[in-house]
Amino acid sequence: MNQILQIHSLDNVAVVLFPLRCGDRISWNGEILTARTDIPEGHKIALKPIGQDEEIIKYGFPIGFATEAIQPGDHVHVHNIRTGLSGQLDYAWNPTHPSLPAFPARTFRGYRRKNGRVGIRNELWIIPTVGCVNDIARALEREAQKTVGHGVERVCAFTHPYGCSQMGEDQEATRQILADLCLHPNAGGVLLLGLGCENSGVQEIISRMGDRRPERFRTLVCQQVDDEMKEALQILRELAGAMESDVRVDCPASSLIVGLKCGGSDGFSGITANPVIGGFSDRLVSMGGTTILTEVPEMFGAETILMNRCETRETFEKTVCLINDFKQYFEEYHQTIYENPSPGNKAGGISTLEDKALGCTQKSGTAPVSDVLKYGQPVTCTGLNLLSAPGNDMVASTALAVSGAHMILFSTGRGTPFASPVPTMKISSNTSLAVHKRSWIDFNAGRLLDGNVTLSELSDELLDLVLAVASGRHVLSEEWGFHDLAIFKRGVTL
Repeated sequence: MNQILQIHSLDNVAVVLFPLRCGDRISWNGEILTARTDIPEGHKIALKPIGQDEEIIKYGFPIGFATEAIQPGDHVHVHNIRTGLSGQLDYAWNPTHPSLPAFPARTFRGYRRKNGRVGIRNELWIIPTVGCVNDIARALEREAQKTVGHGVERVCAFTHPYGCSQMGEDQEATRQILADLCLHPNAGGVLLLGLGCENSGVQEIISRMGDRRPERFRTLVCQQVDDEMKEALQILRELAGAMESDVRVDCPASSLIVGLKCGGSDGFSGITANPVIGGFSDRLVSMGGTTILTEVPEMFGAETILMNRCETRETFEKTVCLINDFKQYFEEYHQTIYENPSPGNKAGGISTLEDKALGCTQKSGTAPVSDVLKYGQPVTCTGLNLLSAPGNDMVASTALAVSGAHMILFSTGRGTPFASPVPTMKISSNTSLAVHKRSWIDFNAGRLLDGNVTLSELSDELLDLVLAVASGRHVLSEEWGFHDLAIFKRGVTL
């Protein structure tokens, strides 16, 4: 079995598949390469001499520059590589016009809503307008579990610390996020729970829902009733009663919207889990479905790949704004655009943001980019969409759900138990993580390194699993009862 993997023929580094000790001899390209130091799995080994300030190439693209002369067999990581990223840039559109192979249409068993949308869950949601009523929402969630069954699949309270003491764009974003969440088709019933004196009160949220309000939407303002628990529980029972008649029916896979996210990555993420997700994305898009790629800072260094796949010049220009606006956000807060990946990413073998980005964008597959969404903007175009949101796992996953994702595919090389407002499937980049964290990992893409299964076969398997989850099968975080909400905070707190 190979000990190292050169991802692209232009690469001057390879990924170490098994830990190497100093002096280990590796057969590569008809020659013997000797490890000059211990190198952990997932990290990079130099394949040829690399001069100081020369580009380090991985995935066929630069991931940084050597800070010193590097010899074949050297460990290439944060100690001898620096980023090549800089501030806002001018870009040219060089369209590639990618096309996808045809895949046969598939179906799943979902819920058809009266407004024409499709849900993959029939849950009863409690959404606070403000953090002051979080404890009431949690208490209601506990008490309302008695309604589960007979149509109600789960009761979820989505608590958060916002809704008051906010200003301007920051306050508006919170209001829009909560409004969009109330409209999500995975909810068969929604109680919007307000306090009564907050900036983002019930009526502010309703005004941003327009005429799209679902038929099973109710509100309660706690300061306006004598016993908010009694009143709210009665509303929840009534909503649950209305949900009893809901049944799953056959729905085309083209109805599905799936969010794509990665976190706690390692050196294998870009060669196993993310390409497998990319293969799934291509399959769903080919069937007329929709995927959404986010975490803009982790596109830095790979953004031109996405730009050149834009279907139109307008979409290209929106992608340029997506990238440069997020860089401006960094600069406004006096932060470096090229900040290195997290400690977990570095421990897993990722050295620069470009290294992370080139692996991250593998999740987008090869499909054309059909649209670019602002934070909090619902998806309107089928195909591959890009969404403005940070790399933070919980914030980005919430943003995906709010834009309409029925579920999220989350690749990881380090592992995480978190969830989001929608089913959040964890996909491991390596087998050891899948074995070690059986209660977290839903799908093991690390099998690709074993040599017994192909990328295409794993992408087919992942498609099968996604359709099963869309039809009601729980992911592990659902089994544990996890559900989180995290709103992107941008601005002054009064």
